Amino acid sequence: MTSTLPSGTPVHVAGTVDATRGLVIVPDIMGLRPLFTALADSLAAEHGWSVAVVEPWSGQEGLDLDARLASVGSLADERVADDIAAAADELSVEPVAVAGFCMGGMFALKAATSDRFDRAVSFYGMVRLPEHWHTATVAEPLAVLAAGPVAPILSLVGTTDPWIPAADADALEGLGAEVVRYEGADHGFVHDPLRPTHRADDAADAWRRVREFLSPPNG
Repeated sequence: MTSTLPSGTPVHVAGTVDATRGLVIVPDIMGLRPLFTALADSLAAEHGWSVAVVEPWSGQEGLDLDARLASVGSLADERVADDIAAAADELSVEPVAVAGFCMGGMFALKAATSDRFDRAVSFYGMVRLPEHWHTATVAEPLAVLAAGPVAPILSLVGTTDPWIPAADADALEGLGAEVVRYEGADHGFVHDPLRPTHRADDAADAWRRVREFLSPPNG
């Protein structure tokens, strides 16, 4: 079901009252759309989770890709964080993890410092910001994480991803994150089968790792 948070931000929620875990997903730079509502519905049905997908571009959903790439720095960490936490409250289950893809993965890394989430998954989320994204309202992910404390993090990256150089993945690992590197994979290799960079076998392995990472200790 797609509705809005108290802030007015669009959110899609899937799951049942007897869910075993909650998961908030922050989409890639193109935001909440059928690709992600279908993902939430699938994860809820397959794993018995309650899943929410929150729109990072609240009030700016009509922007095209070029405009979004140019204006990520106009977003505000605080507003996105508040919406992610509010989406968690919509799930009526504990514990709740956070996951994100690309730009959303960057916000998921930052959300790992919130005590609202017990775990964080970053699918090729930016570890260091491109220069024009670093503004007064969008902080450097590594700096946020270094301030801690930080929930356990699983980061899934490709070794040919220009947005996450090897040094950035190493730096994230140095802060305690579990970083899984997929040799030869480029940006966006998991979540959208229509992308030319999609790698089905790597995507299946990544989701297997995510399921294990988010499973309860006895399950």
